[in-house]
Amino acid sequence: MGAGRRTIKFIIILIVILILIIIIAASIGAAKVSLKETSIIIISLIPGLNALVDSEDLNLQDIAVISTIRLPRIFLSIFVGIALASSGVIFQGLFRNPMADPFVIGVSAGAAFGATIGLLFNSTVSFINISTTTIFSLIGALATTFLVYAISSIRGKVAVITLLLSGIALSAMLSSMTSFILMFQSHDLARVIFWLMGGLTSASWYKFSILAPTVTLLIMVSGFYMRDLNIISLGDERASQLGVQTDKVKRILLVTASLIAAMAVSVSGIIGFVGLITPHIMRLIVGPDQKILYPTSAIAGGIVLLASDTLSRVVLAPREIPVGIITSIVGVPFFLYLLIRTKRKVF
Repeated sequence: MGAGRRTIKFIIILIVILILIIIIAASIGAAKVSLKETSIIIISLIPGLNALVDSEDLNLQDIAVISTIRLPRIFLSIFVGIALASSGVIFQGLFRNPMADPFVIGVSAGAAFGATIGLLFNSTVSFINISTTTIFSLIGALATTFLVYAISSIRGKVAVITLLLSGIALSAMLSSMTSFILMFQSHDLARVIFWLMGGLTSASWYKFSILAPTVTLLIMVSGFYMRDLNIISLGDERASQLGVQTDKVKRILLVTASLIAAMAVSVSGIIGFVGLITPHIMRLIVGPDQKILYPTSAIAGGIVLLASDTLSRVVLAPREIPVGIITSIVGVPFFLYLLIRTKRKVF
């Protein structure tokens, strides 16, 4: 009960922070809207709460800008952040390595390669209104994940070091292949490069309606295995003695984490280090218990990416910086810090 109350307490704090950042992010842009008016507009758009506010005096243009341009991007960035942080928690827990995340494992490079292949097709081609870029990036991310798993799996068991090394090697190869393809893709080169840097400029309610339910379902499924993930952290042999089917749990969590990350990358491009930084910071705050770490890191991931995306819109306004650059500027020094700390422990 104590752990449950603590989890709820942290979740409430994080949700309050997230709501505040949503209001601030929705008020910022070419058309400036006050925080008060932004709050009223957001409340007026929520069924059941719209009766609590008087929206008659609101500017119709402000309502249109916030509801059709800013909020889709805000909520898409939140769920991309949730997805990346959630998969980061699972990868780090499975491999018992704080440096594991979708970016390092190769999921992002696979998605980038798939997206580049997709861009070779006519940009107007789509399937159920989903662009070829998104479809191929999803396929590329999943294919890379299963290839890395196949390379590092020996008799159903996954060697952590082999998995990390194979992920890095495949990432390098796929990045080179992506660059090679871009040599012959001069038509949409700027758009492709911007996508590879990671960004949410093409956000829409439709993309959100696809991403949010899928990510939510996958997070709920993997959430049932957080107790098993806690036990696996004690070691595979000890976990087996305590009744955990380690190989089965690992396969399920690897698939769900890869799907979560692939869905996020397919709509946002490569946004690195959110899955690395967020779980580690939350682990310092809430501790290593996966049942607490998993939900709090997910919400914190939404906060981190929304704050980063908002920063990317205002730093050089009216120009926009790809959000992947913002997260990398913060993430790379943090990654180096983890490497140095790990080296000190080993030697």
